[in-house]
Amino acid sequence: MNKPASFLYEQTDSGIATITLNRPDRLNALTFEVYRELTDMFAALRHETDVRVVVITGAGRAFCSGGDVHDIIGELFSRDMEGLLEFTRMTCELVQNIRALHKPVIASLNGTTAGAGACIALASDIRIANEQAKIAFLFVKVGLSGADMGAAYLLPRVVGIAKATELLYTGDFVSAQKAERIGLYNRVVPEAQLAEATRELAEHLASGPAFALQKTKEMLNRELNMNLEAALEAEAQAQAICMQHPDYREAYEAFVAKRPARFE
Repeated sequence: MNKPASFLYEQTDSGIATITLNRPDRLNALTFEVYRELTDMFAALRHETDVRVVVITGAGRAFCSGGDVHDIIGELFSRDMEGLLEFTRMTCELVQNIRALHKPVIASLNGTTAGAGACIALASDIRIANEQAKIAFLFVKVGLSGADMGAAYLLPRVVGIAKATELLYTGDFVSAQKAERIGLYNRVVPEAQLAEATRELAEHLASGPAFALQKTKEMLNRELNMNLEAALEAEAQAQAICMQHPDYREAYEAFVAKRPARFE
């Protein structure tokens, strides 16, 4: 896999891939290049069989402050409708590729998380944040729809329609503590503990049954628009498929032998 130029990429022997946005002097604001390379990276990770979990985080005091005011927003004024759609569809492709990746994605939020950065965090499966990681879907504050990069689809499903409406209408920052309280963040930890808490969760997931986790994410995505009857049938089929996978027998044999399971 080609290594990106616009952010850092590390991979451990246990199968944890870490993507670090690396423009700390600009609060890790996104450029056209970063958008494109992140989008392509998440697509490429589908085929990396030795990657079991993906972590995305930021360098410095921000996770991601959104699109770069100078490198993106200023340039967009010169584009016609076709050119604008080319950009907005690319940003949505990034979210699609995060959701389509059949591996757990953990957003480790090390600080300010805003705009497109908030959408990247939202598209991730789990969000762990430090106490300084305030978050805002601030699109309306710059005259844009709050419905950007899947926010109006995903956010109500995470925090409920009332809170999602408030967050998208106002564009205001909310503290990490409030984000955890409304269910937007899974966990908030002291700044010094973020890396360790993220690593522990990533290792826990990486040591688990990859096929079962893949199926779980697949069903979470598929069932968003199903009725109960369709969801139950889809889950019955998914579970029967998992029961034919070697991990199911390994989990049973490990339980009987009272030993840790060893998943492929």
